[in-house]
Amino acid sequence: MMQLLPIDESFVLDFLVRLLQTPSPAGYTDRAVHLVCDELDRLRIPYELTRRGAIRATLKGHQQSPDRAIVAHVDTLGAMIKAFKPNGRLEVVPIGHWNARFAEGARVTIFTDLGAHRGSILPLKASGHTFGPEIDTQPVSWQNVEVRVDAKVHREKDLIRMGFNVGDFIAIDTMVEVSENGYINSRHLDDKAGVAVLIGLAKAVVDSKVELPVDCHLMLTISEEVGAGASAVMHPDVAEMIAIDNGTTAPGQNSSEFGVTFAMGDMTGPFDYHLTRRLIELCKEFSIPFQRDIFRFYRSDIATALEAGYDVRSALLCFGVDGSHGYERVHWHALESLINVLSIYVQSPLLFSRDRYDMGPRAGFPMLPPS
Repeated sequence: MMQLLPIDESFVLDFLVRLLQTPSPAGYTDRAVHLVCDELDRLRIPYELTRRGAIRATLKGHQQSPDRAIVAHVDTLGAMIKAFKPNGRLEVVPIGHWNARFAEGARVTIFTDLGAHRGSILPLKASGHTFGPEIDTQPVSWQNVEVRVDAKVHREKDLIRMGFNVGDFIAIDTMVEVSENGYINSRHLDDKAGVAVLIGLAKAVVDSKVELPVDCHLMLTISEEVGAGASAVMHPDVAEMIAIDNGTTAPGQNSSEFGVTFAMGDMTGPFDYHLTRRLIELCKEFSIPFQRDIFRFYRSDIATALEAGYDVRSALLCFGVDGSHGYERVHWHALESLINVLSIYVQSPLLFSRDRYDMGPRAGFPMLPPS
């Protein structure tokens, strides 16, 4: 009998804060990977790593194959050094797709081969006492910002002397704040809040000692923000795949910072009709608040898995985030709601027994509802 599982809120939030405080721009994710592995070790959940560090853990079920997977990504946005400037500052390029408007004023850490340095991303005209109204009229672009390093560097040769190199990674401070009223403010909630949901789900399953009908793989990818995502970590026996990521609570969108947001489609197309509606029915059955949305400028781990040739039923479940890819905010209610529906889902059987075949007969193939 399926049941809602108790959620350890303090555990989930503590893990989320620690993960947010661990830099992991795409391409520089090893520290976050080790942090997640430490937690899986404590929960005694077996896992494997790909060569580059994507994680595939397994919650054991009664049936080993076919099975299901739930995926989130540990990598975040960031930047890299593009060039040294004559004034001793750094020209940068973004890692992932985010706007320079949200970079202006950010505190950062630059990781060189010799050690880490602190700094700030500033517009080229940053002094109001010098430039006056020109500050408000200068263009917003990555060509119009620079990194000011917190060190005695005034020219290019100072940067070289201190060990800076083109291609050094730059991590953006998250400035995480968890409020008593349930709001969580931070950069990089996309998708570290999703990772916290996944680990919170794992703890709920382990603590409750429920028997799952099929194996459930917990997959943590390391390059979703740059388009690779779940292309390398999928298990060939996976029949159903759910991605956890952010929904955008912007004008014209239907996402919310409360409840579960079901993405019905994104720029790569619609998600699986049957799996998505099965999850919606679970929300209705267990009184979990939800809403539906469609995203026009959005990709997830699902896109890369499908493009890699994996023929799996897929659904995208979201926590509503305000200010996505900028200064983001979510409410605990959305994270709790996601863990709730996922805890029910992993206790449910696979949708269709026919899905055990990569290719199979027509018998058992579903029919859409009559028009």
